[in-house]
Amino acid sequence: MSITKEKKQEVISKYQKHEKDTGSPEIQIAILTSRINTLNEHFKNNPKDHHSRRGLLMMVGKRRRLLDYVAKKDINKYREIVKELNLRK
Repeated sequence: MSITKEKKQEVISKYQKHEKDTGSPEIQIAILTSRINTLNEHFKNNPKDHHSRRGLLMMVGKRRRLLDYVAKKDINKYREIVKELNLRK
């Protein structure tokens, strides 16, 4: 249900601002998105797993708060992230 180290490192390297950046909001949003997508696949096979669903909802809420923060600080960066991660339909 979690993402692999390789996948996480790939996401970090794609969104980092500088060499040692591992926790900027953009990276956190991208990691949460990949974890959420993984859990969505899990729920297709396990629809009654309500304990994991709670964790999913908490991750979605955290991602929403981070997106709000980025939108408040830099609206262009927010639009770029939303477009790259396909968050709006």
